[in-house]
Amino acid sequence: MLPQPQSAQTVKVWDIWVRITHWAVAAGIFANLIVTEGGSDVHEYMGYAVVALVVFRLIWGLVGSQYARFSNFFPTPTRIREHMTDIKQHKFQGHLGHNPLGALMMFALWGVIIALGVTGYLQTTDQFWGDDSIQAIHEFLANSLWVLVPLHVAAAIIMGRLQQQNLVKSMITGEKTVQ
Repeated sequence: MLPQPQSAQTVKVWDIWVRITHWAVAAGIFANLIVTEGGSDVHEYMGYAVVALVVFRLIWGLVGSQYARFSNFFPTPTRIREHMTDIKQHKFQGHLGHNPLGALMMFALWGVIIALGVTGYLQTTDQFWGDDSIQAIHEFLANSLWVLVPLHVAAAIIMGRLQQQNLVKSMITGEKTVQ
């Protein structure tokens, strides 16, 4: 008897809060890197809004839905090692939510965004007003997003192809198709 083909099933992975914060943070970063003028009120308030979204997402990582929770995807050394072994063996179906390298990228992006908010705020204080070192750190962090964001997008596209999943679409719809 021939084995029956498994039918594909749709699984709700990303809840509405994960998707809203993801795309709102992306839009805010785009606006502050490309549209707003550094130092303007709009730039400043957009930066604070993005930091607030990241803080919300961090809280949601503690209390949110199954795949939003850090416990589901926290990049422990063991998880990273197993994921790297899977990649070397061309196994790409192991993670319904974030894979460990994706989680590392998320934490890197969130850390940079929070540090940008802190250094941006410090530039408005009496103690650090006009401090070139704080401004240099802020600029370095902003410039690091020019590396991290394209890397994040490229990794999502490449892993999506390897997993035969449209990961960008799943971050819009919240759903993934699994065999």
